[in-house]
Amino acid sequence: MGIITANVELSNPRQPQLHPLEVSALVDTGAMTICIPEHVALQLQLTEIEKREVTTADERSHLVPYVGPIQIRFQNRTCFTGALVIGDTVLLGAVPMEDMDLVISPSRQTIVVNPKSPNIPSAVVK
Repeated sequence: MGIITANVELSNPRQPQLHPLEVSALVDTGAMTICIPEHVALQLQLTEIEKREVTTADERSHLVPYVGPIQIRFQNRTCFTGALVIGDTVLLGAVPMEDMDLVISPSRQTIVVNPKSPNIPSAVVK
């Protein structure tokens, strides 16, 4: 399928006077949450909530800051979550994508709003 990226907007809902950041995010459905570089956390003045242990692809464990809240926007969708501070690029995982009802478009090498619910996000709750 190749590398999937998407342009998203990140902001701090506790600091509405700060300008949102437009970033290119690497889409990774194998990751659960969003990971952001330290410079993004600093620019958005995100508060560290706690430390979390993560295991990276090389099987090594790291203790990293978990910050938030962070607001993620993509087209007509938004969600609020916490973020792991690690790496040098924004990585968008499955949970925020599911929350915003986004799907991967392999032919376009990006994510898109779910065509089954183009106007508002939908979710299955039982």
